[in-house]
Amino acid sequence: MITVTNKNDTGGDVRLTGVSKTYGSFTAVHPLDLTVPQGSFFALLGASGCGKTTTLRMIAGLEDPTTGTVHLGDQDVSHLPPYKRPVNTVFQSYALFPHLDIFENVAFGLRRRGIKSVKKQVEEMLELVQLGEQARKKPHQLSGGQQQRVAVARALINHPKVLLLDEPLGALDLKLRRQMQLELKRIQTEVGITFIHVTHDQEEAMTMADSVAVMNGGRVEQLGAPADLYENPQTTFVANFLGTSNLIEAEVDTISGDDIVLRAGGGKLVLPGTRCSAPTTTGGKVLVGVRPEKISVVPVEDAGEIPVGRNRITGTIADSSFIGVSTQFVVDSPVCPDFEVYVQNIDRDPRLAPGAEVVLHWNPAHTFGLDATQDIDAGVETVEEEAA
Repeated sequence: MITVTNKNDTGGDVRLTGVSKTYGSFTAVHPLDLTVPQGSFFALLGASGCGKTTTLRMIAGLEDPTTGTVHLGDQDVSHLPPYKRPVNTVFQSYALFPHLDIFENVAFGLRRRGIKSVKKQVEEMLELVQLGEQARKKPHQLSGGQQQRVAVARALINHPKVLLLDEPLGALDLKLRRQMQLELKRIQTEVGITFIHVTHDQEEAMTMADSVAVMNGGRVEQLGAPADLYENPQTTFVANFLGTSNLIEAEVDTISGDDIVLRAGGGKLVLPGTRCSAPTTTGGKVLVGVRPEKISVVPVEDAGEIPVGRNRITGTIADSSFIGVSTQFVVDSPVCPDFEVYVQNIDRDPRLAPGAEVVLHWNPAHTFGLDATQDIDAGVETVEEEAA
């Protein structure tokens, strides 16, 4: 059970207590405790079928929990229909009314509640999403990103305590999606209400959210601030799903003060004890992890210039890819057949080419340790999964 709380104000918190969802013999969401603090931007992140959308739908009232309760602030809404909950949902499809102009799409919720004077509220909301000049256009005359902002404005004008976003940027191309990530974060900061965002896109979650719950198989694997999840993964799934990790099978050699000295591929690596979530006893197994961008690579003839105290691995460059901002190397080494290294393209060394013998080195403080009983490939997306 994982909980994040804000003790100062629970008026708009979203609290799930022991919430689960089963369909016959299939468990979509295992019992889970989760508190989303009022006014935060919270992301539920995971691959298809992990339970994130089912969790969101239980908050919205579109699915009934099999067990547990859903509270919005101090109100138990577990058995309330969606229209009686102080939430609004924005879907990937936007669901705008094609026959109404943008002004009337945004005004729809107010008019439905019998509010006659809507002009001021609608204009303010259109200004918030920077669409004031588009008020009299029809949805088909707007770009995908503009339609998305109309959907957000239409949801926010009802002053919900919580805005639920279900893969809202999935239909946009990459450049527009990145623009909308910043736009949604700006809107959330300005209105100050709780946003709960479901996505399978790691970059999207880490760009926008204050806190991220990484879900896998109907459970929360780890929850925390994006930087903490990335720098300090607690499971192989989180290490592989959030970006790329090099994971090395190693054995504990000695424990020296706050450091753990490990044997791997005939060499030794140092791991700070505070960055190891695995049990450590001499002779025990540990998975050692390091992110590709934390590593430096030099030709083997320059190894004497590497500062003392760095972790080192020797190997042969098997492949390299120039991707503009960086060059990505794949290095074949005794500790790992496909060791990945990302090097910024500042001063490119022409000697670093496939076939070159190299030494990889990094600060031991950037190393993390995981329980070796886990699947080393958990969370690694295959080409087939990405295409699905």
